[in-house]
Amino acid sequence: MNIVGNVISGQVMGETADQLSKRFGKINQDKQSITIQTTDIMINRSKQLDSAIPASTISTLSSGEFVGMVADDPDQKIPLKFFHAEIINDYEEIIREETAFLPLPKIREITAQMIQEKYTSIKSEIEQIVEIQMENMMESPELSKLIIKKKAIQPKSK
Repeated sequence: MNIVGNVISGQVMGETADQLSKRFGKINQDKQSITIQTTDIMINRSKQLDSAIPASTISTLSSGEFVGMVADDPDQKIPLKFFHAEIINDYEEIIREETAFLPLPKIREITAQMIQEKYTSIKSEIEQIVEIQMENMMESPELSKLIIKKKAIQPKSK
């Protein structure tokens, strides 16, 4: 939500729609009202600040519709930064493309037994490495001081 510049959103509701609407800001809208009386007709024109993209619009977007705003830079000003657009799919082309897909090749079947065998093998190799390193440390006077020996814990008798 806290991104600078480009914001694109599909349908969202509630607080998120309100936050997006506030982020898009407000724009001047021309308003016109007509009052008809028996003796007179009054036309009142004014400008009013309204949400560029109201929360109600964001919360009622249909599938494939989206709203947003894009950032520009000083060298390339964008006059229309806000948009409300819809993706139009060419379903015939999508079907044609999907029928041309090739199946993914099977690299190999991995079974639970293979995974367990690999796990056991790796665990055994690690135990061997630890044993070898412990033996090397025990043989070295400098390193043997670093080894902490476990004390056997005796159960308490009652």
